[in-house]
Amino acid sequence: MIKVGVLALQGAVAEHIRAIESAGAEGVIVKRVEQLSEIDGIIIPGGESTTIGKLMRTYGFIDALRQFSAAGKPLFGTCAGLIVLAKHIAGQDEAHLELMDITVARNAFGRQRESFETDLPIKGIDERVRAVFIRAPLIDAVGPEVEILSTYNGQIVAAQQDHLLVASFHPELTDDYRMHVYFLDMIKQRQAS
Repeated sequence: MIKVGVLALQGAVAEHIRAIESAGAEGVIVKRVEQLSEIDGIIIPGGESTTIGKLMRTYGFIDALRQFSAAGKPLFGTCAGLIVLAKHIAGQDEAHLELMDITVARNAFGRQRESFETDLPIKGIDERVRAVFIRAPLIDAVGPEVEILSTYNGQIVAAQQDHLLVASFHPELTDDYRMHVYFLDMIKQRQAS
């Protein structure tokens, strides 16, 4: 069975574990770098990107996740996790993992009270996916290797670059597990090649 980790430094960890298991894989709560060798892919959940970045540095996850990615293992960043994977953060000199060739704007949809839900078309998924936006970031720009998977009001909210997947929204806060199934399919394709 495929094992998918959820980086458990902050954020909706239990909800992602539930979604992974509903999608047909084993969910693993990842709190130590050593656990990365036991999993096939990892989700970096929402939360507060600056806090997640600091905790990743404290616990040695920056280099470890860069190596995980260099080995071709898939990573999926949701909301703050998208920011953590980005090469560039608008208005900041430094990013975190700097893996995906995107520029992101933090809190682009405004504050908590501007949170909303909508149904989004996602490339590669037949019907619209329920998406929950909470203080969500936006993808301002993408590099040539990045495929745009979804937009909302003309703004990029989901994208993929090879084995890296990101979403501005929280797919784990609904009963729609198709984004997690999509990520599992990426892992299966990686294992088959």
